[in-house]
Amino acid sequence: MNQQLSGDAQLARAVANEPEAKLRRVLGLPSLIFFGLVYMVPLTVYDTYGIVSSGTAGRTSLAYLITLAAMTFTAISYGKMVRKFPVAGSAYSFASKSFGPNLGFLTGWLLLLDYVLLPLVNYLLIGVYLHEVFPSIPFWVFAVACIVLVTALNIIGITTVAMVSNIIVIVQLVFIAVFVLLAITYVTGNGNPVDFAAPFRGIGGEGADLSSLLAGSAVLCLSFLGFDAISTLVEEAKRPLRDIPRAIIVVTVGAGLLFVLISYLSQLVMPGTDFQNEVAAGNEVMDLAGGGFLIVFFLSAYVAGTVGSAIAAQASVSRVLFSMGRDGMLPRSFFGYLSPRFKTPVRAILLVSVISVAGIGIDADLLFSIVSFGALVAFSMVNLSVIRQYFFVDRLRGPSNTLRYLVAPLVGFLLTGWIWTSLQSNAIIIGLSWLAVGLVYLAVLTRGFRRRAPETEDFSA
Repeated sequence: MNQQLSGDAQLARAVANEPEAKLRRVLGLPSLIFFGLVYMVPLTVYDTYGIVSSGTAGRTSLAYLITLAAMTFTAISYGKMVRKFPVAGSAYSFASKSFGPNLGFLTGWLLLLDYVLLPLVNYLLIGVYLHEVFPSIPFWVFAVACIVLVTALNIIGITTVAMVSNIIVIVQLVFIAVFVLLAITYVTGNGNPVDFAAPFRGIGGEGADLSSLLAGSAVLCLSFLGFDAISTLVEEAKRPLRDIPRAIIVVTVGAGLLFVLISYLSQLVMPGTDFQNEVAAGNEVMDLAGGGFLIVFFLSAYVAGTVGSAIAAQASVSRVLFSMGRDGMLPRSFFGYLSPRFKTPVRAILLVSVISVAGIGIDADLLFSIVSFGALVAFSMVNLSVIRQYFFVDRLRGPSNTLRYLVAPLVGFLLTGWIWTSLQSNAIIIGLSWLAVGLVYLAVLTRGFRRRAPETEDFSA
């Protein structure tokens, strides 16, 4: 077994030392922050606004605050693990280093449930919103066109992704400023009484209980996946130990507060939950706040942001797949391949595109919950990895270290676990079924768990 392990490690190092297997270090702190923001998309509020608002009796803002609390603790844990293990692969790599390759593989396997489907979420939303404007064109036409565009940009390289991300984030921030101004003007000038506490108290009736609020918070985890995506770029950051943790915290807190503000004002503009189309509820809010002008501006900024999020999502999942392929967890010849010309994992990028095309038409509500299932499991494992690595392996004890490396990540773990239990039952069944498939694959990979799974190597140098 030791000889086999040595052979695996030597082969992995040999692959890493080949020029085509090295990612380029080109991203500074601003690019990392903008990448995270475009992944999260400030206007991603409207991905799930109608669904969550209806399910929580109009308390989307309160649901966002609960999710933000959980995500902040988890974001801190991601920063700690990046400093300890600056390698691509996100939660997969962190769990592998802390708990061993078997549990690391299962974490990565569940993370794929989140990452592989997230681009599909963006394509689906683009199709739905544009179909609302151009009803004569089927929504799938817009979705497929976007898939082609996003795939091409990702193949060209990460610098192109970063440049497009910067432009899209700026457009989104300009729109948010305009929306805030028009929403305040509308709410204070329409002559109707304003209940400023309604977005937190709710409108009563179905959805006003705690379980519904937590279910909404679980779905809203989808909005926070950008900070996790930043960790997948650790091998393309110029100063990963400093910049990746900083970018993760800035993006998590900054975007989370924007989500609360936008959803709060949206509920004040339209204080109800009776939408004509829950998936495209943003159009109805914009129509009230600013009429035709704001609808056109919103659609332009929203579609641009969703395209940007799809670009970032596909870039991230392709790097997770590349990391798992490079380690031998997935077939190395396919997933561990980088294009000699573009230095990007072309085969992984194309695979994600094929899956997105095949998945067009899936129910949006269920898709959101499945993606959140994978994300919450990954978040939970990163929090546990901090405890395992720092508190137990490195034995960093004492009052301050106990607070940093035991209490804080434990709170993050409990919060994410609490939200996880509120997911749709169908999503949990699908997620556990996916886990079962992963266990079977791992059993084959390790010959019935008689040999150790391939190790995650350090390619950060």
